[in-house]
Amino acid sequence: MTGITMTTSLSQKTNYWLANRELCSSPRIRLFCFPYSGAGASIFRTWQNSFPPNIEICPVMLPGRESRLREPLYTELPPLVKAVADALAPYFNVPIAFFGHSMGALLSFELARYLRRHFQLQPVHLFISAHSAPHLTRAETSVANLPEADFVTRLREMRGTDEAILACTELREIILPILRADFSVCETYEFLPDEPLDCPITVFGGLDDPYIKRDELDHWKTHTYGSFKLRMLPGNHFFLNGQCKLLIESISRDLFPNGM
Repeated sequence: MTGITMTTSLSQKTNYWLANRELCSSPRIRLFCFPYSGAGASIFRTWQNSFPPNIEICPVMLPGRESRLREPLYTELPPLVKAVADALAPYFNVPIAFFGHSMGALLSFELARYLRRHFQLQPVHLFISAHSAPHLTRAETSVANLPEADFVTRLREMRGTDEAILACTELREIILPILRADFSVCETYEFLPDEPLDCPITVFGGLDDPYIKRDELDHWKTHTYGSFKLRMLPGNHFFLNGQCKLLIESISRDLFPNGM
């Protein structure tokens, strides 16, 4: 991967896309982490403490949530990918890797392809979590435009949103538009065939995930010329929240297979 030449110190810049980033003095790799639908960068807030110091964790804060709550939400993936690429380009001066969970997995994959097309660079590793291979057709009823009562019922079934939020009218008014927009990003996505990536891909899945099956995860191997690994972890679709230790150990090992 070839980095982009920097003219200004990154530490002197404010980038709202990386609101929770903790600076490393000499990172060998920057790992950009993309959240699932409805979530913000805070789900990765403790990750830097658990990674080796030469891996800089960069939680990506998408517009319309947490510290960027007043900004417009994206409802389609292509403009979101371009916005992310433009915002993060100055940070590609060292080798980069991506981790994305559910919607974040789709975003990180398309971002990797976008960077190849427009910047002639690719991540050194792509970590996909809880999302089926992008070329697979999923016959699902649209969730994004369900009436509120049905939408909330669906969220309860998915078990990814705190019940205290769903039970509070004021909090629902904040979180439901974010979730609808994020679901729209996924539901309007159209896969366009392209050459596989050159970087290795590691895919994580939940053993008890009722939505994403192992064979749907295994199909990710068609999207890389590099090595491919599939690892199934205990938990449902949101195993990320309970298996951070296993995830971080696996990611660190794959980024530096021969040791630090």
